[in-house]
Parts: sequence; structure tokens; C-alpha cells
Amino acid sequence: MDAQEERQFAEYFAAKRDSVRRSAYLLCGDWHRADDLAQTAFVALHRRWHKIRDRGAIDAYLRKTLIRASIDESRRPWRREQYTDRLPEPEPAGVRLDEQVATRADLMAGLREVPPKQRAVLVLRYFEGLDVAGVAKVLGCSEGNVKSQTARGLAHLRTALGEEVETHG
Repeated sequence: MDAQEERQFAEYFAAKRDSVRRSAYLLCGDWHRADDLAQTAFVALHRRWHKIRDRGAIDAYLRKTLIRASIDESRRPWRREQYTDRLPEPEPAGVRLDEQVATRADLMAGLREVPPKQRAVLVLRYFEGLDVAGVAKVLGCSEGNVKSQTARGLAHLRTALGEEVETHG
């Protein structure tokens, strides 16, 4: 890349870094992994920056790369978590912090229980604000697949949260 392309990439990175990191967090539920996913997506974008002719498609390319990296990462054997019924330490007495921020914590815990592709669809639809066609384009699947993955993902989320989930759209 020449100096002008490097400058353009640096400006784009500075403008999008925080929003991509937040989206990555919504996909994986861990800030450290979110940083890794965002870095993977930006490195892939940097490699292809000089080949991208339509600068309006950069956001879509970055979003698609982030989603694919998240799904690929969740398939790695060392990322599979082992759940136990018993906590290693007893909960402290008094008001619990998770009760103070129950809505956000419950949502993040519920999202972690949703399978990766369904989680990706939910994040793109309800946190990124994409419509069904936009999600289908990002994930490279049909609109019908997006609708069914959305329905299944919301069902998983409802089960995990134990209450009705309002989607507002």
C-alpha cells in the first residue's frame, strides 16, 4: 500500500475501532476475545484494503469478517467451555452486583447460551440494526435462513432468560 492508502486505512480504523469492538463483545461476551476478534477483522481488512474499489462496502466487508472470525473461533476445541453445577466459591452475602445490573448481565449470559450463528444473526439484527436482507448479505445466506435463525436464536434467548424477550422489530 502507498502512503495515502495507509492514511485512509488509519482514519477508517480510528473511526470504527470502538464500534467493531463492541459488536465483537456482543458476539462472544468477553472483552479480551472481543479485542482478538476485532484485531482479526481489521488485519484481514488491511490485507485487502488496496483491492477494495467500492469504499462504501468496507463496513459490510468488516462486519462479515468479524462474524466469520467469531463463528470460526467458537468452533476451536480449546474454546469449548465446561459447565458445572457447583460454583468453586460461595457467593458473598449481601446485595449481589449482578442483581444491580441484572438486565445487562442476564442479556449477556443469555447471549452466551445462544449458538454462534444464531447469536451473530441476533447481534446483527437487534444491536447493529440491520434488516433481514442486510444480515443475509453479511452472512452470505438466504433471507429465509436469517428469519429461521432469528426465530431459533430468540427462542434460545427466551429459554435462557426465562421470560419474554422484547425485540421491537
